[in-house]
Amino acid sequence: MRLILASQSTSRRAMLDAAGVPHAAMAPGVDEDSVKAALRADGLDARALADALAELKATKLSRRFPTDLVLGCDSTVATADGAMLDKAESRAEAADQLRRLRGTTHRLTSAAVICQGGTPVWRHVDVAKLTMRPFSDAFLDTYLDAEWPAIGGCVGGYRLEGRGAQLFAKIEGSHFTILGLPLLPLLDYCRIRGVMEA
Repeated sequence: MRLILASQSTSRRAMLDAAGVPHAAMAPGVDEDSVKAALRADGLDARALADALAELKATKLSRRFPTDLVLGCDSTVATADGAMLDKAESRAEAADQLRRLRGTTHRLTSAAVICQGGTPVWRHVDVAKLTMRPFSDAFLDTYLDAEWPAIGGCVGGYRLEGRGAQLFAKIEGSHFTILGLPLLPLLDYCRIRGVMEA
């Protein structure tokens, strides 16, 4: 049984590689921005949005490879007041997002859906709560000097596996979920389906 990751995300690929999960990675060919805008217009919250986008990515690629297991993933960040953040498109936007998050607790949701033959056969959605410390503007500038533009592809403007760890005072939830993939439940399903030895 082959697992295909419907993503080019370096962090998700690195997690699967480090855990010894054999997989191929392919771009799902989904216009995420327009789909996300439509789903938000329908009133989906952060959890439902991550789940829907993960399913869409997996379903689309699964139709091309019907006998394989295709894994779609997505993550969302919701501020304390429930507003959702997108990936920052500029350093200034990343700085604005981080100022908005500092001194508050936000929720990061990571969803994973596996499809086979164009139909979802497994899904898992997990939420982590992250509290950013009230860092100074000077620290923020130093942080962005070191991390931009690498964090441009990261919702929330941080990579917990790097200097982003310095932004936080407290984290509740799975480290893997924060990196973008609820890995332990996925490993269990991969063993059940024969992708890996049980």
